[in-house]
Amino acid sequence: MEFITSLLLLILCIGVSPSQAQSKPAHTFSIGENDFLLDNQRFQIRCGEIHFARIPKEYWEHRLKLCKAMGLNTVCAYLFWNYHEFEKGVYNWEGSRDVVEFCKLAQKEGLWVILRPGPYACAEWEMGGLPWWLLKNNNIKLRTKDTTFINSSTRWMKEVGWVLGSQLVTKGGPILMVQVENEYGYFADDAEYMGLMRKAQIDAGFDVPLFACNPSFALKRGLRADLFNVVNFGSNPESGFKALREI
Repeated sequence: MEFITSLLLLILCIGVSPSQAQSKPAHTFSIGENDFLLDNQRFQIRCGEIHFARIPKEYWEHRLKLCKAMGLNTVCAYLFWNYHEFEKGVYNWEGSRDVVEFCKLAQKEGLWVILRPGPYACAEWEMGGLPWWLLKNNNIKLRTKDTTFINSSTRWMKEVGWVLGSQLVTKGGPILMVQVENEYGYFADDAEYMGLMRKAQIDAGFDVPLFACNPSFALKRGLRADLFNVVNFGSNPESGFKALREI
């Protein structure tokens, strides 16, 4: 399992929960020189990962309450592309796939959300979350600038933006940041590809900070200055942050 651990420990400052400013329809969230800034106030992200797709919907509220009770102020959530678009062009956001409801429940419990929509999610899920029907094209090259893959991924991001646009912090929702790809440095070293993935999210309407994560040994692979970079360091934060500072 991997977590965005740099987001948990990067800044030691005062936290704010969504419920503390309900009179405002929207908030501002930005990344300053030394701090995360929520409504221009220093903000410490204390985040844990929830794969809502692995949990029966009836238990979501309970799990979120547990997160709040243990002192978290944020939850991190993957979207598995093949879970929502099992058949090409047919999207399912109902029942256990209702990520909007998950975000609303998180906000109800006073939690912010960090979204990780892919297109590639993680090795712990079938095909990394990429849908099977991509492979009907024998010549496709996954996670590259291959036109078929880029076009399909762009359509997916457009759908995600349409579904979750109202849940962005800029629209009064709980989503603070959105991840571009996932640990791409494990796979390849193509900054142009990461740029195309970034553009797909911007074009889809994500007007919150976008970030990229990589393990400490792969931080320079696919590195872009226009993405906030974080490090996944497992049990060795000292070496992880040292590598992160070098970039």
